[in-house]
Amino acid sequence: MSLSIEEMASFCKRKGLVYNSAEIYGGMAGFFDYGPYGVELKKNILNEWWKYMVSSRQDIVGMDGAIISPEAVWKASGHAENFSDLMLVTEDKSYEVRADVFLEEQLKRSFDGVSAEEVNKLVEEHKLVAPNKKKFKKCESFNLMFPLKVGAAGTAAYLRGETTQMIYLNFSLIQNDARMKLPFGIAQTGKAFRNEISPRNFLFRCREFEQMEMQFFIKHGDNKKWFKFWQAERKAWYLSLGIKEKNLRYRAHNKDELAHYAKQAEDIEYNFPFGWKEIEGVHDRGNWDLSTHMKHSKQKLDYYDEETKERIIPNIIETSAGVDRNFLMFLYDAYDDDKERGNIVLHLHPKLAPIKVAILPLVKKVGLKEKAEEIFNSLKMNMVCFYDDSGSIGRRYARMDEIGTPYCITIDFESLTDNSVTIRNRDSREQKRVKIADLVSALDLS
Repeated sequence: MSLSIEEMASFCKRKGLVYNSAEIYGGMAGFFDYGPYGVELKKNILNEWWKYMVSSRQDIVGMDGAIISPEAVWKASGHAENFSDLMLVTEDKSYEVRADVFLEEQLKRSFDGVSAEEVNKLVEEHKLVAPNKKKFKKCESFNLMFPLKVGAAGTAAYLRGETTQMIYLNFSLIQNDARMKLPFGIAQTGKAFRNEISPRNFLFRCREFEQMEMQFFIKHGDNKKWFKFWQAERKAWYLSLGIKEKNLRYRAHNKDELAHYAKQAEDIEYNFPFGWKEIEGVHDRGNWDLSTHMKHSKQKLDYYDEETKERIIPNIIETSAGVDRNFLMFLYDAYDDDKERGNIVLHLHPKLAPIKVAILPLVKKVGLKEKAEEIFNSLKMNMVCFYDDSGSIGRRYARMDEIGTPYCITIDFESLTDNSVTIRNRDSREQKRVKIADLVSALDLS
């Protein structure tokens, strides 16, 4: 995996996967738009996660919460006060950078959980200065939340920093309406916003991003059992979609790294070209979240345990994954610069591939085009198809390889008489003849 993050960003732009947002106006760091093939890949990641975590289970239901919420929510959750990163700023304010990132780049080791005092000491000891040679002020804390004003009255609110808080606010409503009994989960996907000091590594750290989160509510004392269960389940999902096991690992948070709500946390990390980095976290949040929202809202968010005849505040095991980071990971794991073919091949799992099948008439002759369009129309309601009659058949195969299309169907002159077509497999390049009537069953997209 020698492709740099800059080269991957260039590839994504070139192939219609991801663009810099508002590029014609100069863009803005940390914001991206997904192109025609990128949006399909992203939707497929989200859909597979939802099927695995919600649709296939009886003990998890979903919801979709608002993106903007009152200031009181984020004060109660601790985000308004604690959701911050350490920042280094030059004395003349000409340069600013996230402190742990700067130290990691300069001193070539990890600084997760570093304190402000430690940052100041390291800057002084190593005589570190900004790239423009300016000296830094003392390290300061920078809150990552996006505040805003709502309505003519200017009511204080925030863009959500994570999707989870809406789950906690709706816990009692969902539990009652869906008639859920412990243990059970509530899942949500959607946009979140963090005013990152130093957006970097393309899609890995953005200011606007998408999350896939699930909060699993359990009885007291069951934390270790369910933490271990969801660790295994989440890794299994990545492996089921083709991620190479050698590129995944778990890393436990040390005490200095733990969020204010967490009792235990472990990250699933992927081996990117820029190092092992988090793609998902599994967290034991105890009952802190429900308790604090009960305290601040004065509303009940507890659960009646029919076995013990007591009202309890459940504990929570959270799984929290970044869609954009997943997107980047799946691309890296699938990317293959195939020298024998002379083109790039994305070995994406068929469930994730943006285009499932390409329909390719051998030439633009009368008869072949009509037959190809007939096949396209017969398949398009079952899978995402792409019709292409431009250029040589080899060049068209290469274009499909480069966006990860698992199968190409070629319609030739024999197809007009024997009602058969040639299916070409992306990975093996094997070609086989199949009756048009048997196409759907012949295409393995599982």
